[in-house]
Amino acid sequence: MRKIVIAGGSGLVGKQLADLLARDGVEVHLVSRRPTTQATLNVHEHVAPSDDWPAIVARINPAVAISCLGTTIRAAGSGAAFKAVDHQLVLGFAEASNKAGARHFITVSSVGVTPASGNFYLRTKADMEQGLRDIGFQRLDIMRPSLLTGGKRDVHRPGEAFGILLSPLVDRLMIGALRKYASTPSHILAQAIAALARSQGEGVFIHENNSIRALAG
Repeated sequence: MRKIVIAGGSGLVGKQLADLLARDGVEVHLVSRRPTTQATLNVHEHVAPSDDWPAIVARINPAVAISCLGTTIRAAGSGAAFKAVDHQLVLGFAEASNKAGARHFITVSSVGVTPASGNFYLRTKADMEQGLRDIGFQRLDIMRPSLLTGGKRDVHRPGEAFGILLSPLVDRLMIGALRKYASTPSHILAQAIAALARSQGEGVFIHENNSIRALAG
Protein backbone atom coordinates (compact mmCIF):
# COMPACT_ATOMS: atom_id res chain seq x y z
CA MET A 1 0.00 0.00 0.00
CA ARG A 2 1.31 3.44 -0.95
CA LYS A 3 2.31 5.66 1.99
CA ILE A 4 1.72 9.39 2.16
CA VAL A 5 2.68 11.62 5.09
CA ILE A 6 0.84 14.86 5.81
CA ALA A 7 1.88 17.69 8.12
CA GLY A 8 -0.98 19.99 9.03
CA GLY A 9 -3.63 17.28 9.03
CA SER A 10 -5.58 19.06 11.78
CA GLY A 11 -6.34 22.04 9.53
CA LEU A 12 -9.19 22.85 7.19
CA VAL A 13 -7.66 21.28 4.08
CA GLY A 14 -5.59 18.61 5.80
CA LYS A 15 -8.62 16.92 7.38
CA GLN A 16 -10.47 16.70 4.09
CA LEU A 17 -7.38 15.54 2.24
CA ALA A 18 -6.60 12.74 4.69
CA ASP A 19 -10.15 11.43 4.35
CA LEU A 20 -10.00 11.52 0.53
CA LEU A 21 -6.68 9.69 0.38
CA ALA A 22 -7.73 7.07 2.93
CA ARG A 23 -10.92 6.32 0.98
CA ASP A 24 -8.73 5.93 -2.11
CA GLY A 25 -6.83 3.10 -0.43
CA VAL A 26 -3.72 5.11 0.51
CA GLU A 27 -1.96 4.54 3.82
CA VAL A 28 -2.06 8.04 5.32
CA HIS A 29 0.21 9.18 8.13
CA LEU A 30 -0.42 12.46 9.94
CA VAL A 31 2.40 14.13 11.85
CA SER A 32 1.23 16.84 14.19
CA ARG A 33 1.97 18.60 17.47
CA ARG A 34 -1.54 18.02 18.81
CA PRO A 35 -4.14 15.27 18.31
CA THR A 36 -6.49 15.64 15.35
CA THR A 37 -8.93 12.91 16.49
CA GLN A 38 -8.84 11.66 12.92
CA ALA A 39 -7.22 8.23 13.32
CA THR A 40 -9.46 5.90 11.30
CA LEU A 41 -8.99 3.07 8.84
CA ASN A 42 -5.90 3.81 6.73
CA VAL A 43 -5.17 7.01 8.73
CA HIS A 44 -2.39 6.80 11.31
CA GLU A 45 -1.66 9.71 13.61
CA HIS A 46 1.75 10.55 15.08
CA VAL A 47 1.58 13.26 17.74
CA ALA A 48 4.95 14.61 18.83
CA PRO A 49 7.01 17.80 19.15
CA SER A 50 8.23 18.95 15.75
CA ASP A 51 11.83 18.11 16.75
CA ASP A 52 10.76 14.45 16.72
CA TRP A 53 9.17 14.57 13.27
CA PRO A 54 12.31 13.63 11.29
CA ALA A 55 12.63 10.30 13.12
CA ILE A 56 8.92 9.60 12.70
CA VAL A 57 8.97 10.42 8.98
CA ALA A 58 12.05 8.23 8.52
CA ARG A 59 10.18 5.26 10.00
CA ILE A 60 7.20 5.91 7.73
CA ASN A 61 9.36 6.03 4.57
CA PRO A 62 6.68 7.84 2.51
CA ALA A 63 6.42 7.98 -1.26
CA VAL A 64 4.81 11.42 -1.12
CA ALA A 65 4.92 14.16 1.53
CA ILE A 66 2.32 16.92 1.77
CA SER A 67 2.41 20.10 3.83
CA CYS A 68 -0.88 21.72 4.77
CA LEU A 69 0.86 23.68 7.51
CA GLY A 70 -0.09 27.30 7.86
CA THR A 71 -1.21 29.99 10.25
CA THR A 72 -1.69 33.75 10.23
CA ILE A 73 0.36 36.47 11.86
CA ARG A 74 -2.57 37.33 14.11
CA ALA A 75 -3.11 33.72 15.19
CA ALA A 76 0.62 33.13 15.68
CA GLY A 77 0.98 36.29 17.74
CA SER A 78 3.96 37.79 15.93
CA GLY A 79 5.80 37.82 12.63
CA ALA A 80 8.54 35.62 14.08
CA ALA A 81 6.04 33.04 15.36
CA PHE A 82 4.28 33.04 11.98
CA LYS A 83 7.59 32.48 10.16
CA ALA A 84 8.44 29.63 12.54
CA VAL A 85 5.43 27.72 11.19
CA ASP A 86 5.01 28.82 7.57
CA HIS A 87 8.71 28.82 6.75
CA GLN A 88 10.87 26.93 9.24
CA LEU A 89 8.44 24.14 10.13
CA VAL A 90 7.49 23.54 6.49
CA LEU A 91 11.12 23.33 5.38
CA GLY A 92 12.08 21.15 8.32
CA PHE A 93 9.30 18.72 7.44
CA ALA A 94 10.30 18.80 3.77
CA GLU A 95 13.97 18.11 4.50
CA ALA A 96 13.02 15.20 6.76
CA SER A 97 10.71 13.81 4.08
CA ASN A 98 13.40 14.07 1.42
CA LYS A 99 15.91 12.24 3.62
CA ALA A 100 13.28 9.57 4.33
CA GLY A 101 12.94 8.83 0.62
CA ALA A 102 10.01 10.97 -0.52
CA ARG A 103 10.65 12.19 -4.06
CA HIS A 104 7.37 14.10 -4.43
CA PHE A 105 6.41 17.04 -2.22
CA ILE A 106 3.20 19.07 -2.30
CA THR A 107 2.71 22.26 -0.31
CA VAL A 108 -0.06 24.79 0.23
CA SER A 109 1.21 28.33 -0.30
CA SER A 110 -0.78 31.43 -1.28
CA VAL A 111 -1.88 33.41 -4.30
CA GLY A 112 0.17 36.54 -4.88
CA VAL A 113 3.49 35.10 -3.77
CA THR A 114 6.51 37.03 -5.02
CA PRO A 115 10.02 37.37 -3.54
CA ALA A 116 9.93 41.15 -4.03
CA SER A 117 6.63 41.60 -2.20
CA GLY A 118 6.46 44.28 0.44
CA ASN A 119 3.97 42.10 2.29
CA PHE A 120 5.66 40.08 5.06
CA TYR A 121 3.17 37.23 4.75
CA LEU A 122 3.71 36.80 1.00
CA ARG A 123 7.47 37.32 1.24
CA THR A 124 7.67 34.56 3.87
CA LYS A 125 5.71 32.24 1.60
CA ALA A 126 8.06 33.09 -1.28
CA ASP A 127 11.10 32.24 0.86
CA MET A 128 9.45 28.95 1.82
CA GLU A 129 8.79 28.08 -1.83
CA GLN A 130 12.41 28.80 -2.77
CA GLY A 131 13.61 26.69 0.13
CA LEU A 132 11.57 23.76 -1.17
CA ARG A 133 13.06 24.20 -4.65
CA ASP A 134 16.55 24.12 -3.13
CA ILE A 135 15.90 20.77 -1.42
CA GLY A 136 15.70 19.15 -4.84
CA PHE A 137 12.61 16.96 -4.88
CA GLN A 138 12.04 14.99 -8.06
CA ARG A 139 8.61 16.62 -8.26
CA LEU A 140 7.39 19.69 -6.38
CA ASP A 141 3.79 20.92 -6.60
CA ILE A 142 3.03 24.34 -5.09
CA MET A 143 -0.62 25.16 -4.51
CA ARG A 144 -1.46 28.87 -4.51
CA PRO A 145 -5.12 29.19 -3.57
CA SER A 146 -6.83 32.44 -2.66
CA LEU A 147 -9.33 32.77 0.21
CA LEU A 148 -10.44 29.27 1.25
CA THR A 149 -14.18 28.78 1.67
CA GLY A 150 -16.35 25.97 2.99
CA GLY A 151 -15.38 23.19 5.36
CA LYS A 152 -15.42 23.10 9.13
CA ARG A 153 -13.02 25.47 10.87
CA ASP A 154 -11.74 24.93 14.38
CA VAL A 155 -10.91 28.62 14.80
CA HIS A 156 -13.30 31.49 14.07
CA ARG A 157 -11.64 34.56 12.54
CA PRO A 158 -14.03 37.51 12.07
CA GLY A 159 -12.10 39.02 9.15
CA GLU A 160 -11.93 35.69 7.35
CA ALA A 161 -15.61 35.03 7.98
CA PHE A 162 -16.51 38.43 6.52
CA GLY A 163 -14.40 37.73 3.44
CA ILE A 164 -16.11 34.37 2.94
CA LEU A 165 -19.50 36.04 3.26
CA LEU A 166 -18.63 38.51 0.50
CA SER A 167 -16.82 36.00 -1.72
CA PRO A 168 -19.78 35.11 -4.00
CA LEU A 169 -20.10 38.78 -4.96
CA VAL A 170 -16.37 39.52 -5.16
CA ASP A 171 -15.69 36.38 -7.22
CA ARG A 172 -17.91 37.71 -10.00
CA LEU A 173 -15.50 40.60 -10.44
CA MET A 174 -12.50 38.29 -10.75
CA ILE A 175 -12.24 37.81 -14.50
CA GLY A 176 -9.30 37.38 -16.84
CA ALA A 177 -5.95 37.77 -15.06
CA LEU A 178 -7.78 38.45 -11.78
CA ARG A 179 -9.37 35.00 -11.80
CA LYS A 180 -6.55 33.59 -9.70
CA TYR A 181 -7.68 35.82 -6.82
CA ALA A 182 -11.20 34.33 -6.71
CA SER A 183 -11.99 32.26 -3.63
CA THR A 184 -11.13 28.57 -3.58
CA PRO A 185 -13.48 26.03 -1.94
CA SER A 186 -11.42 24.03 0.56
CA HIS A 187 -12.81 20.71 -0.67
CA ILE A 188 -11.73 21.60 -4.23
CA LEU A 189 -8.18 22.24 -3.02
CA ALA A 190 -8.18 18.93 -1.13
CA GLN A 191 -9.39 17.09 -4.24
CA ALA A 192 -6.70 18.75 -6.37
CA ILE A 193 -3.94 17.75 -3.95
CA ALA A 194 -5.29 14.17 -3.80
CA ALA A 195 -5.15 14.03 -7.61
CA LEU A 196 -1.59 15.38 -7.66
CA ALA A 197 -0.49 12.78 -5.10
CA ARG A 198 -1.05 10.17 -7.85
CA SER A 199 0.91 12.16 -10.45
CA GLN A 200 4.14 11.07 -12.06
CA GLY A 201 6.72 13.18 -13.85
CA GLU A 202 9.40 15.55 -12.72
CA GLY A 203 9.73 19.28 -12.21
CA VAL A 204 8.30 22.21 -10.27
CA PHE A 205 4.65 23.04 -10.88
CA ILE A 206 2.68 26.08 -9.69
CA HIS A 207 -1.10 25.66 -9.35
CA GLU A 208 -3.39 28.67 -9.01
CA ASN A 209 -7.18 28.87 -9.09
CA ASN A 210 -7.89 27.60 -12.61
CA SER A 211 -5.34 24.81 -12.37
CA ILE A 212 -6.60 23.76 -8.93
CA ARG A 213 -10.18 23.52 -10.17
CA ALA A 214 -9.11 21.58 -13.28
CA LEU A 215 -7.19 19.07 -11.16
CA ALA A 216 -10.18 18.58 -8.87
CA GLY A 217 -12.23 17.55 -11.92
